[in-house]
Amino acid sequence: MLRAALFTSLVSVTTLVTFAPHCAAQSLNWKEIFPVRKHDFGTVAVAAKTEFSFPIENTSNRPIHIRTVRASCGCTTPIIESKTIAPNETSYIRARFNTDTFKGKRGANLTVVIDRPVYTEVRLRVDGYIRSDMVFHPGAVEFENVNANEPVTQAVKVLYAGRKNWQIREIESPRSWLVADFRELSRARGRINYEVAVTIESGAPTGFFQDELVVLTNDSEMPRVPLRVSGEITAPLRISPGVIALGKIKPGTITLKKLVVLGQQPFVIKSVTAEGWKVDVSLSGEAKKTHILQPKFTASDDAMGPRKSTLTIEAAGDNGVSATALITAEVSSK
Repeated sequence: MLRAALFTSLVSVTTLVTFAPHCAAQSLNWKEIFPVRKHDFGTVAVAAKTEFSFPIENTSNRPIHIRTVRASCGCTTPIIESKTIAPNETSYIRARFNTDTFKGKRGANLTVVIDRPVYTEVRLRVDGYIRSDMVFHPGAVEFENVNANEPVTQAVKVLYAGRKNWQIREIESPRSWLVADFRELSRARGRINYEVAVTIESGAPTGFFQDELVVLTNDSEMPRVPLRVSGEITAPLRISPGVIALGKIKPGTITLKKLVVLGQQPFVIKSVTAEGWKVDVSLSGEAKKTHILQPKFTASDDAMGPRKSTLTIEAAGDNGVSATALITAEVSSK
């Protein structure tokens, strides 16, 4: 009887150890965590920089750790941006299509191996066609530190070898401020060269961007070829931090904050103003790229409760360059 009871206990413990991880894995919503599992690159040129980032959104209350990612084909290289993903954070697995070493129709399964909080495997899939008759040089257009107020242009060559009557007809852009023009450079014995000029126009939104232009050709079977464009667009003047949280304050109370004002060129600060606030600050008359300010904020007593205002810092000069930041506060007499 004792032996039977002991055997039953051991079976119960073994069952718990074996199936607890499985149950825990089932409690995580992997469809939410991996919202995108397939991507088709379409038709791409030889040596074109071709990548796609699969998001991993940790909607659980536990950290997720990625042990490794296996690729079923050398045509695709997986890149883990962050192996540990905290709750409510997002990371990415970048799938890089190796267009410089592979040709034709290609595809790969990317198996993501997760070992914490539970062991599981998630499969991602990429496909595409790498055409061997068309080359972008360089393989992508990459802008760095572009001034939002000044247009800038970069050029890429399109090299084709094949039909004598091949031509580029049009280039589609997903953004109104991202413009592309093209011109034919040469045409002889089935070798045709074009130059594509890509321009970021003034007034483009600040921040990092990554898009694809679509080169439309007169190919009947594969007329659309994507060209990757990325870059960082920066404002000529910016304030750090962008949100100035003053917390709960009383009218007439002085609150001191530290601000850093950054410019692409040396500048002199002309004024610091904020609607609904008295701002006292010492300004330097020296032109420099970085100004460290310690303004004193005093709330007016004409509005109580939650308050959001815009802080504006204007640089001296005829071009009227300025930057803004958001002020948040709870103004209360109590």
